[in-house]
Amino acid sequence: MNLSVSVMPTNSSPAQSKPMILDNLPDPAISKWECPTRSRQQIDLILLAIEALELGGSEAMLVMAKQLELEDIIKNRVVLWRVRCSNPLRRSYIRRPLSVEEAKALVLIASYLARRMTVLIRQLLLAYQQMSEKQVPLEQHFRLSEYLERFRIHFRSRMNPRRAKVAFYSTDDKLNELALSLLSQLLFCTGTSGMERFWISLFDGEVP
Repeated sequence: MNLSVSVMPTNSSPAQSKPMILDNLPDPAISKWECPTRSRQQIDLILLAIEALELGGSEAMLVMAKQLELEDIIKNRVVLWRVRCSNPLRRSYIRRPLSVEEAKALVLIASYLARRMTVLIRQLLLAYQQMSEKQVPLEQHFRLSEYLERFRIHFRSRMNPRRAKVAFYSTDDKLNELALSLLSQLLFCTGTSGMERFWISLFDGEVP
């Protein structure tokens, strides 16, 4: 008696699909499937603000990547460093594109971390508003002063001072303005559809 046996290949596996959470952000209408310079800069600065808000910010980003099931894109600390160094303003700038998929992952991580710190972000922005109205030096608010100081240190240690855009922020006042602007953007990301609107804003003015 002849027997016909069908054997499935042991090394076959289903095609790897991208994380579904990436679909929460629309695909941008750009000519290349990589992010323009302005987008790379803005994403890195937003992450820099998170690092200034939270000690161990880089580790928190990796933990969040795992929670959001984005570890296939942001695999480890080295990968996180490399994608952020696609920002041309950095001292350690790496000439590599930042893919749309990588950018989506970074924006999702930043937005979810911002949501976790919503109360703190609101408190700092409220303190800034009140102190500005009373013309009180920001240094008198410990938590706000701490955030601004950390941001200035991070920015100066990681950005290339020979770049014109970096040189513009040579004073403490200019860096404080940038840090507060980024704080407002982080709060914006925590609102209804804020993450999606922030993502879309990264590509405003880009010609498809």
